[in-house]
Amino acid sequence: MKSQNELGRYLAVRRSRVTPRSAGITVLDRRRVPGLRREEVADLAGVSAVYYTRLEQGRARNPSDAVLDALARVLLLDPTERAHLHDLAHRGRDGRTAHRTAPPGGERGTDENGEHGAGAGGAGTRDGLKRLLAAVGAVPAYVLGPAMDVLDANGLARSLLAHPGREAPARWNLALQVFLDPTARRMYPRWEEVARQTVGFLRLSGGRRPRDPRLAEVVARLSGRSEEFRSMWSEQEVRDKTFGTKRFRHPVVGELDLAYETLALPGDEGCHLVVFTAPDPRADAALRLLGSWTAADPVGTNGTVGTVGTNGPEERTQRHRVPPGTVDEPVRPVGSVGSAESSVVAERG
Repeated sequence: MKSQNELGRYLAVRRSRVTPRSAGITVLDRRRVPGLRREEVADLAGVSAVYYTRLEQGRARNPSDAVLDALARVLLLDPTERAHLHDLAHRGRDGRTAHRTAPPGGERGTDENGEHGAGAGGAGTRDGLKRLLAAVGAVPAYVLGPAMDVLDANGLARSLLAHPGREAPARWNLALQVFLDPTARRMYPRWEEVARQTVGFLRLSGGRRPRDPRLAEVVARLSGRSEEFRSMWSEQEVRDKTFGTKRFRHPVVGELDLAYETLALPGDEGCHLVVFTAPDPRADAALRLLGSWTAADPVGTNGTVGTVGTNGPEERTQRHRVPPGTVDEPVRPVGSVGSAESSVVAERG
């Protein structure tokens, strides 16, 4: 995650996406590229073309907030993108983006597989968060670190995000799962949307925490192993995790849409609490089915997720039927996800 001239690269990419028409410019000549020219951005923002060129080239430092706001207006940036522009410009100027890099609970080492030693159940999170996760056990909830490490999660979240038949990790990384786990495209039917959200959050987080070694490690690993990640990363998109709906395809309860809310944790800078809820009766029934499946054999009890007798999750689905009248059609498993091909959720090197 190189920080050198990130501001210039961001300005250049965003400039290339603003058409002259959207900026109110009448074009009288042919253009090689559809975006704005440097001198046009400078003129619309009220700065000299020489100064703006120096900004893109990384030769001008410490632009004022007024200049940044003017550039954000010309480049049609939304509030999240505007905040990211300020983060990039303020690096090293006033320390505003020099956040602490240790996850809540202090520094933790890594083992030979690249896993961070949070201990079973995420021992690195504070007791208050553990109690909160347990208290909302009726819905999936987890604590997400700035590099998209799942620092702690309740049992329902582990059952939703992990795979039956696989060893349950104490801690895993969602960004690595999305791009490097072969089963991710089956788990997320709208995979490209999830992938773009993932890249956008990592870039936004990197702008806020330019010296975070864990973020640099995750971005470097993804850049080296995923061509799709490299392509999306080059687009300079930023997205915050706030709220929305995500679609899952789970081998036990089938396909379901869940609404999520993401809450920043002020006492644990850079970390968020993510909580999923059911927006409709079918999703509610699926979550209750998954909850009963989880309660019958909690994740971590036997070292695997969802292995029951000889028949696996299908047998459990037969035991825990959806209460009648709650959905139009029964929730059926979509088939077991092959665990032999999946080796990256827990960040195996």
